[in-house]
Order: sequence, then C-alpha cells, then structure tokens
Amino acid sequence: MARDFKLTEEERQQLLPSGKQTTFANRVHWAKTYLGQAGLLEATKHAHFRITDRGRKVLAESPLRIDNEYLSQFAEFIRFRERGRVPEKPLSAQAAEIPVAPLQAQTPDELLRSTVKQIETVLGKELLDRILAAPPTFFECLIVKLLLAMGYGGSQENSGRIVGQSGDGGIDGIIDQDALGLDRVYIQAKRYAIESAVSEPEIRAFSGSLGAAKANKGVFVTTSYFTQPARSFAERHPFRIVLIDGEQLATLMIRHNVGVRIDDTLYLKRVEEDFFLDE
Repeated sequence: MARDFKLTEEERQQLLPSGKQTTFANRVHWAKTYLGQAGLLEATKHAHFRITDRGRKVLAESPLRIDNEYLSQFAEFIRFRERGRVPEKPLSAQAAEIPVAPLQAQTPDELLRSTVKQIETVLGKELLDRILAAPPTFFECLIVKLLLAMGYGGSQENSGRIVGQSGDGGIDGIIDQDALGLDRVYIQAKRYAIESAVSEPEIRAFSGSLGAAKANKGVFVTTSYFTQPARSFAERHPFRIVLIDGEQLATLMIRHNVGVRIDDTLYLKRVEEDFFLDE
C-alpha cells in the first residue's frame, strides 16, 4: 500500500502524537477494522484477512472512494458506529430510543469519550474473535482469571480452579470465597459463535447443576448472547444466577486488564480553581 500510494520514507515513518506508532500503520489498522465491521473483510487468524463475498461485490462496482460515508450503507457498520457513541447521560430504557447527537454537535469532552468508546468497541470485538479462535479450555481458564481479577476469591491462593471435564455436571469452574470453601461461586462457560444464542434450557440445566452441588449462586458466561426467556428464567430463579454475554465479557476484560495492556495514557486536565482564590 505504501508503494501504491507512493509514500516517501519520511511519510512512512511519521509518528502519531503519542510517538508509539506510525500514522501509516494506524490508518491501515483502522481501515481494516472499518472494512471488517462493514462485512467486506474477515479475519481468519492473527494478522491474516480475507475478502468476503460482499467485499468482492463492492470491488466489482468500482466505487470511486470507499470511506465511512460509503460504508454507512451497511447496517452492521452503522450499528458499530452507534455502539461507539457516548450519550451525555446514562441511558434509561426510554432514553435509549433518543438519537445520539452527531459528532459535530458534540463538545470536545464528549468527542474524546466517544472516541475512547469506539476504540474499546473494536478492542472488545477483537478479544471475542481471539477467544473463539483459542482452544476450548482456554475460555474456561479465562473466566476463572477474570473473576479472580474482579476480586472474587479474596486474597486466598488457589481460590479458583477449573473442573470442566466429562461428567462435571455442567460446572466448568469453581471459586472459593473462603478458606474452607463454605461459600462458593460456580461457573459455566459456553464458547459459542456470536450469532448462536444461549437459550432457557441451558440455563435451566445449569440451575440443576447448582442444585446438585448444593450451591445457591452461579455465573453463566458466553461469547454470544442470551435469549429473553433465558434471562427471565435466571431472574426469577431462587438461586442467584448471573448471566454475562459476549459484549459484557469484553467490557469486563478491558476494565480489569485481563488479556489487554495499557498502550497509552491521556490526561484530561482542568483549571484548579482553588489555586487562584485570593487568600
């Protein structure tokens, strides 16, 4: 691409303000991300991409320019961009239906947060893709590590463990909340394709496993999503069953630094009013 666009060596080596990545590499990364979100490219494995049938159709039409405006014809891309927008206030059920203000109407603070949210949306999608490409046992270990990172298990050593084997009764992991194991959190982890929902029978089976283990709390985690009947069953069940879908899983991994690292730190500063008060 650098050759095709006849970039000079100086242009190739130009760095972002952070000084940690070249502008060229950053633009290529986002181009691949946007094309992937629009369904024109798909990632086959780490650092490998393949054009989709939709992508071939787009090329056959020979568009003059493929940019964000062009990609906005695809519903998947619109949903991706909307997930990256940050409203001024937390959304209620009613407020969720209110259109988000366009970028040009946002303040600098709102624009900054929208940008961070969009970056985290892309990162979350990449995390789920990597989980789906990993061996099945990796997912079970990941969930135990995540819950430990969130503070479950306290300061005890070896408070979390994997038990998922044949005949495990639907339990993939256990976290002991105390030294004697009197208070335990039971885990089931289902690594499903994004479009394959977890239904009520699976939650019902998990509740049966909790009953067999004489437990009253459990966490069911999936890389996909839960049907509404599945969520309703978990809410009305006498046992405490927490459901974590793929989107929430990625959010928790980012928040608790599991499978991610801090690439850069930006500080948003304001005037310290007390500094300028008259004595």
